[in-house]
Order: sequence, then C-alpha cells, then structure tokens
Amino acid sequence: MQRNRIGSVEGKNVLLLQGPMGNFFKRLDDVLQKNGANTFRVGFNAGDRFFSHKKNYTPFRDKPEAYATFIKEYMQKNAISLVFLFGDCRFYQSVTIQIAKEMGITVYVFEEGYVRPNYITMELYGVNGFSAVPKEPSFYKSYESVKELSPQDVHPSHFAMVMSAITYYLVANLFSFRYPHYQHHRDFCAIKEGFYGVRNVVRKMIYKVQERGMEKRIEQELSGKYFFIPLQTHNDFQVLTHSPYDSIEAFIVEILESYAQSGREEKLLFKHHPVDRGRRNYARFIASHTKRLGIKERVIVLHDTHLPTILKHAKGTVTINSTVGLSSLYHNTPVKVMGNAIYDIEGLTNKSRSLSEFWHSQQKVDKELFEKFRSFIIENTQLNGSFYGKMPVFDFEED
Repeated sequence: MQRNRIGSVEGKNVLLLQGPMGNFFKRLDDVLQKNGANTFRVGFNAGDRFFSHKKNYTPFRDKPEAYATFIKEYMQKNAISLVFLFGDCRFYQSVTIQIAKEMGITVYVFEEGYVRPNYITMELYGVNGFSAVPKEPSFYKSYESVKELSPQDVHPSHFAMVMSAITYYLVANLFSFRYPHYQHHRDFCAIKEGFYGVRNVVRKMIYKVQERGMEKRIEQELSGKYFFIPLQTHNDFQVLTHSPYDSIEAFIVEILESYAQSGREEKLLFKHHPVDRGRRNYARFIASHTKRLGIKERVIVLHDTHLPTILKHAKGTVTINSTVGLSSLYHNTPVKVMGNAIYDIEGLTNKSRSLSEFWHSQQKVDKELFEKFRSFIIENTQLNGSFYGKMPVFDFEED
C-alpha cells in the first residue's frame, strides 16, 4: 500500500478524466498547472465541457465500443504519465484504469470519503472493493499508527452540490446532440432529476413531522433493543459491483426472512439513504413482507432520524458495504457486512459469523485494531477536503 504522496508533477503530462459534478476537477487542474504539470482533459458530455478549461479539453463523441482504442491512442500521443478520475466502476473510468495499468501509467481514483465528514478518498487504481487496503488483522497489529490530527472543517456546501448537479444535468441534456453516443452510469434525464429534486424537498418536510420524537424514543425506550439496517442508494456501484445483490429489495428480503427465522424479539430499524429520498421509498415493500412473515410489529422504517444517535444505541448493524458500517465501528457497535467492504476484517466486524448467528451473538469491536485501521486509512487514502468546499492540500513533494 502506498501513501497518498503524489510526488513532483513538474513537467509531467497529466490527464484529468470525468470528475465529480462541479468545479472540483477544474480547480485540481489549476493546482496541477501551478505545480508545473502539463494538463489534459477528456470529457464525454456537455456537462463535462462546462466544468473544464477550454484550452486543454478534448471531447469524446464516438460510440462506447470505440473508447478503448481512443483513450489508448490519446495517452500514447500525449505521453500521459498520470491520470486523475472520479469513481472506478463507471464504463469510461474502468476502461481507462485497465488500459493505464497495461501502459504503466499511474492512476489516482477519487471517491466520497471513507471517513466522514471533512475527508474525501484518493487511492491508486481503485477504491472500495477495488482498494488495495490490507484486510489481514496481523497487518494492523504491527502497524505503528500515526497520531491523528484534528481535520480542518472543510465547510462542504450542500447548496453548491445541488447547483452543480442541476447545472451539469441541464447543460448535458440541452447539448446532448453534441455527444450522441454518451453512456451515463445512471438515469441522465434533466426533467426526471428536477422532479426527484422537488420530491426530495417535499418528502424531507414530511419525514421531519412524521419522525418527530423518534430520536428521544431511540435514546430511551429502544436503546440496545434494535438492529440497525442502513439502506444504500438503489443504483450504488457498491451494491451492483461489490455485493451478491442485484437490488436493494433483494437485500431487504434476505434480512427480513433471516430475522423472522431467528425468533428474536428485538426490533429491526431500517433507514433510507438520504440521496434516495426523492427517488425511492421502500416502506410499502418492507410492510408487505413483514406482514407476510408475521413480524410487522418488530420492524421500524425511518428516513431522516439523526444517524449517529441510531448508531450509538443499536445492538448491531447489518449493512451491504456502506461507510455507515465504518461509522458503526467508530461508535463501538458490532457490524455484520453482507458484501465486500474495506473494513470487513476479522476483529473489526463479525466476518466469521453468518447472518443467522449474528442475530443471537455479536462479536465486540476490537477498539485497538479499529484505531489502527482508522489511522491507516486516513494516512493512506484520505484527504482533508471536500468536492464542494475547501480544496485539499496535495503532496507534490519528492519522496
């Protein structure tokens, strides 16, 4: 595992691919240029073009099947030695990583922070399930952890994130004729996104009223008497690529059926992902299956109740592979992972226990192991910054 020390970029030819929606990669471009790099930019839709510098931007407008040949020739022609991109499961990104590896080109992948708030992730060649973070407990037991400095508040702006997304989708859709073959990793209709945005605001207000008093109930009446089930976004690559499930519904059904068979009296507390607030509501789906299984009175479905409060008072957390699992470990709450997660390590999670066993017996979190693991990932994979707030400081010093 290599620490996130990029090293000198003086005189190097650096390619920036598709970044997070907004100005982050445009600002990164400026930082790289100020440190002596020759920067190049490749985009796939008009939204990418809008958030790029015009002078070094190259559009890819051909069909997806032509991309591998295009990007290989592009990197050869421009003698690219370093690539930055966001996400590693999207089509264009995954193809680029594979070809860059074959060509001996270094690739840094950005993603949302493993540790939140105030951090973003940057790793070599892959994140999450493709991360090179060690999973052997023995590695961390011999690891000399670095004393963690309190991260600076990076002031992430929800407004900036929303406006960036609106602008990106709007521009990309208005000028979609310029990129007729673009293949997006999710629904790319601006009208639908606008509808989801409005519904998100409306639902947030409704849930605030519906869940009034729930936090106090969790702290008092329900404390230590429920298992927490955080739901991930319906189109999360973490689920689709790094788990055995092809949908969130499949995960929900397995949890409910296993729990019904366990005969336990504790409650199950499901919480929706906030990003899916305007897109998905699994309450009716869950209700229909709890009725079928005869466990309706033991299941609670929430949307916006304070997450840290839920984690602190849960008996255990069952997740596919959400970073909420890492937050659970931070709060000393036992975790069962159902997919592939960087923190699913014996001693941290209930890795060796089956789901049916977990309902009856939960292995406690090894706090010393967790502190070393957390220190390692912060030191090696996290940057104190935000895609929609303070820019992180990049290490361009020579080793």
